[in-house]
Amino acid sequence: MVGAARYSAVPTLMDSLLHDVRNPLNALSINLEVLSEKLKGETGQVPPSQEKNLKAMRDQIQRVDGILRQFSDFIVFRGGAAGEASLSEVTRRSMDVLAHESRRRRIKVQTAIEPDLRVVLPDAGELSFFLIQTLLRAFGRSEAGGEVHVTVRAEDGLVLLEVTDPAGDAPEQSLDTVAALELRCAQLGIGFHIRAGLCRLAFKRA
Repeated sequence: MVGAARYSAVPTLMDSLLHDVRNPLNALSINLEVLSEKLKGETGQVPPSQEKNLKAMRDQIQRVDGILRQFSDFIVFRGGAAGEASLSEVTRRSMDVLAHESRRRRIKVQTAIEPDLRVVLPDAGELSFFLIQTLLRAFGRSEAGGEVHVTVRAEDGLVLLEVTDPAGDAPEQSLDTVAALELRCAQLGIGFHIRAGLCRLAFKRA
């Protein structure tokens, strides 16, 4: 109960963090342009050596803003309406979000993602939940140096997400995760199958 209460505060805190961090980022961006104008001087051009530094600073400001936006899409659940979403795109974005985690655990991730596969869901905003949970489950079952395979493919009017880990028939380490996935899939009408190292979700194709 304590853990659930603690983590229930994360989305609200993340939303506040995004808002508060973007204010100084915007201020930095504005002041960087002011500095750029001052450096132009009489020639109307920023000296090449300083322009390189200014560009590096602009790039890093944009990178931080992009990272915050990327992670917020997966942490802050706002709910959504029924509709379509690209499983191919959300899978790729999930891989980016969890890239540090896979590197930290020294897990190799192999992907086979068919492009432009769209699915229909009662809540299109839920795709990130399924991706993050299935990937983290596979990472948790994998030893350092192991390979996790992520496949997104079309089959008979469905789009399948398959995440395979090398643990095989090893005891399940993420019982709560499996129970949550099973429950949410049942609620949203998504096919769900786990057998040993394979976790497969079957979505209706758009």
